[in-house]
Amino acid sequence: MIFWITALLALLLDRISKIIVLRNMVVGQTIPVIHDFFHFTYVRNPGAAFGILAEKKWLFIVATFAILIVLFYFVHTTESKGILMSVSLGMIAGGAVGNLWDRLQIGMVIDFLDFRGVWPYIFNIADSFIVVGVLVLICKILLSEQI
Repeated sequence: MIFWITALLALLLDRISKIIVLRNMVVGQTIPVIHDFFHFTYVRNPGAAFGILAEKKWLFIVATFAILIVLFYFVHTTESKGILMSVSLGMIAGGAVGNLWDRLQIGMVIDFLDFRGVWPYIFNIADSFIVVGVLVLICKILLSEQI
């Protein structure tokens, strides 16, 4: 149950943030929040992380479905492994569905988080959930005798 709640929360936060961007910004627009450090910058990413494999929409759609199947299998087989495992898998699944939604709806992923002083790439809430979920999962695996 923790997995599903986490996945739904991640998806909702991602969708709400992207709806706000879609309704209030135009592609290419940037809004400084902290000058020269953090901006909201609306871009559309046709590829994966860092724009790699641009225009390979169907590859990403198929890969996302495959990843979701693997995640659902892990949830089913590791449900008793603790809250941390369920939360990390839920974060990954929710983020994956958030970006999948964009690909199915507009053919690209909506990105808008622009940390200019730290990271040269623009990303979104779904990406954040995926990265944090994977990091938590790695820590869980490395710090645990069992998965």
